[in-house]
Amino acid sequence: MSTRPQADDHRLAAELARRAGELLVALRSRLVTDGAPTAVLRAEGDRRSHELLAGELASARPHDAVLSEEGLDDPARLDAERVWVIDPLDGTRHYSEPGSAEWAVHVALVVAERPAAGAVALPARGLTFSTADPPRLAEPRSGPPRLVVSRSRPPRQADAVAAALGADTVSLGSAGAKAMAVVQGDADAYVHAGGQYEWDSCAPVAVAAAAGCFVSRLDGSKLRYNQPDPYLPDLVICRPELARPLLAALSAS
Repeated sequence: MSTRPQADDHRLAAELARRAGELLVALRSRLVTDGAPTAVLRAEGDRRSHELLAGELASARPHDAVLSEEGLDDPARLDAERVWVIDPLDGTRHYSEPGSAEWAVHVALVVAERPAAGAVALPARGLTFSTADPPRLAEPRSGPPRLVVSRSRPPRQADAVAAALGADTVSLGSAGAKAMAVVQGDADAYVHAGGQYEWDSCAPVAVAAAAGCFVSRLDGSKLRYNQPDPYLPDLVICRPELARPLLAALSAS
């Protein structure tokens, strides 16, 4: 069996992210109508989406390993050549907020420590971005750059970077929503330093890189996945022309 990503891997990631998103939209509508507490909404969203994704991957790719935010971490994945890294519900808190669209579903395949295929669904907006049909990076906007950061955990470097770039700072919810804002041209850069795990960034990085974005850690080094400790606390996704000045600003800060 080839360890290289196949066309079907890209399509599978997109299909699973879309289906999990549809499940989550329907589930939220039903639970909100039933008056379910916020804690139940969050827990059921995480659980039901994980069960769908893990079950479908076990059926479609029985020889691949899976690393999920909501699953038990099997150390055997470290010896696997193909590992699916999934976040069944990225932005769980925003999912439980009435009317919020700032949550996502992440599905990615890692081969040799790099994202090889991936999809990010923004279900409340009816959108799925994937490496099956990579989005085209939007044309540069006029005016100052827009730096998107976490709504709940903006990095301490954000103000210094924004000042160095002459950028406006914008807050958004999930990592997937922020990364896709750069791809769509609603933002020009996304910087995170407040702590993340592999499942938070893997699929967004796969899609953003396929669209032509620059991706790295804060120091400019490569993002590596399927590590013994899945903690991967920092991230840069930006338009390629901003990479050099942005990394310089981060280094200076």
